Amino acid sequence: MNAPLRSPLKFDVQGLVQAMAHNQTNDRLSCSLGTVQWEMLGSYMQPFALAQGQVLIEQGAADRTLYLLESGSLSVHYEDDKGRVRLAIVAPGSAVGEGAFFTHSPRNATVQAAAPCKVWCLTPIRFAELSNRHPTIALELAMALGSLLGRRLVNKPKRVAVT
Repeated sequence: MNAPLRSPLKFDVQGLVQAMAHNQTNDRLSCSLGTVQWEMLGSYMQPFALAQGQVLIEQGAADRTLYLLESGSLSVHYEDDKGRVRLAIVAPGSAVGEGAFFTHSPRNATVQAAAPCKVWCLTPIRFAELSNRHPTIALELAMALGSLLGRRLVNKPKRVAVT
C-alpha cells in the first residue's frame, strides 16, 4: 500500500484537520474535534502515501478500512462488463470507504490516486479500540461519517460512489 514518492513526506494529523477546514464542498468531512482530540484520533490512524495511479480500494474487496484524504485527489470508478465509469473525484478533507466501514459489504467501486496523495487509514479494529477508550471521539467521527454518507446518498451522481 505504501508507495515511495519523490521526496519524503511528513505526516501530522493537523495537516488533515487543515484539509477538512479548507474543503468547502458538500463532500467534506465535518468533524468537530479539538486539537487534543485530533491528536488522539491521529494516534489510532495510520498515515501513508499513494503515488498517482495507485489503487487504494479494489471493487469487490471485503476490506472495511476507512480512508481520510489529507492531500492529492482520488478517482472513484465503477467497473462493469462494458468497462470503467468515473463516478467521482474526491478532494482533500473528505473520506472514502465509509460504505463498507458501516455495512460490512464488499466495496462497490475502485478508488485510485488521481495525483500523489497523503492518506490516513482507520481499520475497524482500531475504531473499536478508539470507541472503548475514547467514546466521545469515536461518536463524533461516526456522526461526521454518517453525515457525509447521507449527503452522498441524496446526491444521485455520488450515490454509487459510496465505497
